[in-house]
Amino acid sequence: MDQYGQNIAGDTEMSIKELILKARKWINFLLTKWLIIAIVGILGIGLGIFYSVIKRPTYKAELTFIVEDNKSNPLSAYAGIASQFGIDLSGTSTSGVFAGDNIIGFLKSRLMIEKALLTEAVNVNKKMTLADLYISINEKHKQWKKKIELANISFPVDVDRKKFSLVQDSVLGELCKEILEKNLIVEKVDKKLSFIAVSCDSKSEFFSQQFTENLVKDAIDFYVDTKTLRSKSNVDKLQQKADSMEQLLNRKTYAAATIQDINQNPAKRIATVGLELDSRDKMILQTIYGEVLKNLEVSKMSMLQDIPLIQVIDKPILPLKQEKLGKLKGAIFGGFVAVFFACVILILRKLYAEVMA
Repeated sequence: MDQYGQNIAGDTEMSIKELILKARKWINFLLTKWLIIAIVGILGIGLGIFYSVIKRPTYKAELTFIVEDNKSNPLSAYAGIASQFGIDLSGTSTSGVFAGDNIIGFLKSRLMIEKALLTEAVNVNKKMTLADLYISINEKHKQWKKKIELANISFPVDVDRKKFSLVQDSVLGELCKEILEKNLIVEKVDKKLSFIAVSCDSKSEFFSQQFTENLVKDAIDFYVDTKTLRSKSNVDKLQQKADSMEQLLNRKTYAAATIQDINQNPAKRIATVGLELDSRDKMILQTIYGEVLKNLEVSKMSMLQDIPLIQVIDKPILPLKQEKLGKLKGAIFGGFVAVFFACVILILRKLYAEVMA
């Protein structure tokens, strides 16, 4: 085993030595081709500068918001009272689509991106959706000119989403996928904090700003419509019950007053029976009405507690900062890429020549 181990060490040492010698060999070979590499590098620098000049600048809009975590329910003491009237006040938990990091995945969903794209763009020359603005700034119609069904495709502002054709659905899906891959970034500012940053980078500052704001706004609206659905149902039920109880109480009050006006003879005791019954019903209705009003206010407080889950901290403000590839960066990048590929091609040609020799 000792001898076997020594042999392995020797083979390893030789392999490293051979690797170093081969590296020196290829470096010396590339140095003999310095003129070709230099010419290709200069061409790459020129192409890099040319690309930085013709490349349109992009605009990045960033919006930061915080997700609150209401872990306790201070209204639980009222749940027992409200349950007597068929009202559920125990639905104020934070589990669901907005719990934890689910909000990041939700903002990246096709549902939210579609909603943001189909909103009307402002500060543009004509009435259009953000989807049409995105198609325009990226010159999609030039790419689609060979496809007849896509030549004049658009997403009008006043058209119902349910009435879109299969082609419109397909194109909208591709736009959502492209934006998610190239333009949209949703991430936590810090793993220890609850701050979420949503940024959009595009060739139009109007699109970047409006898409980012609409995306977060639609998410908040979705939360209000879903998270407060149970609380709103409770408020509507209690409001309807309170209105009906108020009408009954008013009728009993007028009925008791009418009986008292008609039966003025105190000698007839039977005449006071109707008044006593109406007064008793009125007292019962007053007690029930008071409890209903109390639970109505508690239910409204519960609904108000659910609403402010998401609070926007920073919004993108025009004019947005341009992000453009500078000439120096373009020259460095172009030169590096050109030299790298020139070296690779020269080495491959040398290896091919050695193999075929």
